[in-house]
Amino acid sequence: MARVKRGTISHKRRKNVLAKAKGFRWGRKSKYRLAKDALRHAGEYAYRDRKTKKRIFRQDWQRTLSGALESQDLNYSRFISLLKKNNISLDRKILAQLVKDYPQTFQQLVEKIK
Repeated sequence: MARVKRGTISHKRRKNVLAKAKGFRWGRKSKYRLAKDALRHAGEYAYRDRKTKKRIFRQDWQRTLSGALESQDLNYSRFISLLKKNNISLDRKILAQLVKDYPQTFQQLVEKIK
């Protein structure tokens, strides 16, 4: 039976890990053990921050709405409750876009629900 040399898979794995770690600083871009650990942490942070990004965007939309409603003598929570009572189902992202891009339309919407 022929001898089986097992280096190719290991080398391929190491090469892929080091390719993914390209651009990391210090030894984490060139040393396999450090690169593997850095990639594990990077993956955890990426997963966590994809969730955090959604939270931050929603907060920004709420702040935009709150700022626009100050001049209308309304606060954010009252505005959202009035929208729900009037069965207007626009999400916060669309409402924030109305405030930024179409202030006249947003003004009409506020007058309608008051």
